Amino acid sequence: MNKHKIQEILHRPYLRYGLILLAGLFLGWLIFSGSPSGGDVTSPVGHHDHDHGEDSSVWTCSMHPQIRMEEPGDCPICGMDLIPLQTNGSGDISVDPDAIQLSVEAAALANVQTTIVSKQNPVKEVQLYGTIQVDERLSQSQTSHVSGRIERLYVSFTGESVRRGQPIATIYSPELLNAQQELIEAVKMKDLQPALLQAVREKMRLWKLTDEQIARIEQSGEVSPLINVTATTSGVVMAKKVNQGDYVNTGTVLFDVANLSQVWALFDAYESDLPFLKVGDRLEYTLQSLPGKTFSGKISFINPILDPSTRTAKVRVETANPRMELKPEMYANAFIRAPLKQYNNEIVVPKSAILWTGKRSIVYVKQPDTETPAFLLREIEVGPSLGDAYVVLSGLNEGDEIVTNGTFTIDASAQLAGKRSMMNDEVGRAVMGHEGHTMNGSTPATTAPATGYEGHNMQAAASGSEHAMLAVQGLCEMCKDRIEKAAKSVIGVNTASWNLNTKQLHLDFDPAKTSVDAVSKAIAKAGHDTDKYKADKATYDALPSCCKYRD
Repeated sequence: MNKHKIQEILHRPYLRYGLILLAGLFLGWLIFSGSPSGGDVTSPVGHHDHDHGEDSSVWTCSMHPQIRMEEPGDCPICGMDLIPLQTNGSGDISVDPDAIQLSVEAAALANVQTTIVSKQNPVKEVQLYGTIQVDERLSQSQTSHVSGRIERLYVSFTGESVRRGQPIATIYSPELLNAQQELIEAVKMKDLQPALLQAVREKMRLWKLTDEQIARIEQSGEVSPLINVTATTSGVVMAKKVNQGDYVNTGTVLFDVANLSQVWALFDAYESDLPFLKVGDRLEYTLQSLPGKTFSGKISFINPILDPSTRTAKVRVETANPRMELKPEMYANAFIRAPLKQYNNEIVVPKSAILWTGKRSIVYVKQPDTETPAFLLREIEVGPSLGDAYVVLSGLNEGDEIVTNGTFTIDASAQLAGKRSMMNDEVGRAVMGHEGHTMNGSTPATTAPATGYEGHNMQAAASGSEHAMLAVQGLCEMCKDRIEKAAKSVIGVNTASWNLNTKQLHLDFDPAKTSVDAVSKAIAKAGHDTDKYKADKATYDALPSCCKYRD
């Protein structure tokens, strides 16, 4: 029964055709794959090997970019298939092996721009914000000199202009009426009691009556309970304190009048900007209400006390206002350029060129004399900020061409290539070549070096070097980089690590090439005191403000 069914299935036409098709495909594969030469179908083996030799690729792991192999295979860490990293098809052998090389097209797509750095006399640009205020020295209160009732106000609203000597109010005063009657009686008795007459006149003067008014009362013999209060200054009424019909006492303020022929521009300066401002500096500012016009003046005062809530100090600029264009409470934006004479003839780079890693500041320098663009990472030490630029204290030379746009793109390429970048200071590389392969053709994973002081001691024992500790003064991470860099610059120093908390520098060095004394001299020369040597004053004064460790 089963045999009969099998024969019936085999006699079906679509099954026979399928078997014939499979047999034909298998026969063709045997013929062409076994052929030593395939004409146009495949390239000769020798030719293929030659091309591979000229166009050698570097293979890496997409998960572990520090792995770099000359041949394809598996990642020795995770076992993933290696991928080609870079093909050296340009033939440019002058490119540094640590450089990041981009094609002209790739650099154009990434909008990479470079600038040749030069030494300059840096100028700090400070932006300040403030308002126009009344000059307090030209502001006066108009008061009543007698007690009584306000019969009439000649100034009725805030903002009205007044002139000096202009009547501003009329006051009914019974006290004044009595004083005038005393004056008339004293005139009658001036021959008998001249001192009494002088006393009454002085009393009238204290009430701000002029000598002409007093003489008129003496001559006419007429008295009046009304007295005019006149303005003691010219200006604008800033505040109206009374109304008609109010009773006032001697000394009651009627109006506040300010002379606006000269005003103050008061700006808020943050404490970080105060070192770059000083009395006498010329400052230019603009107003939102008067676009296109620029006003200028000299700084006349800097408040020595900071506002505890805003952490700012008031900076005052006096400005003449003959046309009355400047009105109190107008918003003002100031711009000042302060030369940093202590950093003259230093290299200045744009802010966009610097990548920050917390402890390090790096730039990418274009390698000269290469057919295709190539860029090398360079660590620098930066000084004060100039707004859109920074002063560079060390790490660059005049004439270096640095990347000012597209820096992140180049650094990302460095990270993918397993080279030094802002995230990887020292990148371990797998050993390439036949020496790095094991017996079965695989490549062992690289072993991380020992870390900590135990690792230093192990390395020191293996190399025959000595370990020493040295007390070095400093305050911040910039100090740490400067101290370690100065120590490592001494020939014979293997490692140098400075602890910010303990102020101790741990050294591993070759005693046949250098000594602790030589390292101590090099660090003092860089501006940091040690327990053996002290930095000279000029070098110490040139340090950034955050590095000033002396009291």
